[in-house]
Amino acid sequence: MAGSVKEFTDANWKSEVLDSSVPVIVDFWAPWCGPCRMLAPTIEKIAEEFGEKVKVGKMNTDENSDTPGGLRISAIPTVLVFQGGKEVDRLVGVNPINKFKDTLGKLGVA
Repeated sequence: MAGSVKEFTDANWKSEVLDSSVPVIVDFWAPWCGPCRMLAPTIEKIAEEFGEKVKVGKMNTDENSDTPGGLRISAIPTVLVFQGGKEVDRLVGVNPINKFKDTLGKLGVA
């Protein structure tokens, strides 16, 4: 389903993110986090706008601790961008949509 925000977990991390053939945007969040809720519409808009070109998803840090811990996620919201299984950018806090578009532009996604 194009344009939908996926749910990433410790269990599907490798198949969904590291092995992805397209760039992946991962929003690390928690239900109690106010800034995370403020960022959610931006993440949804990126998923809608970039559809098949980028995989967009969220990982609940309360339910999944192995992956965020291994990636040194110390504050939420933190958004990581992966390409070819490697982290290529890290955006901490509530960022405007243009920051995400700039990052994707550097990866050749328009």
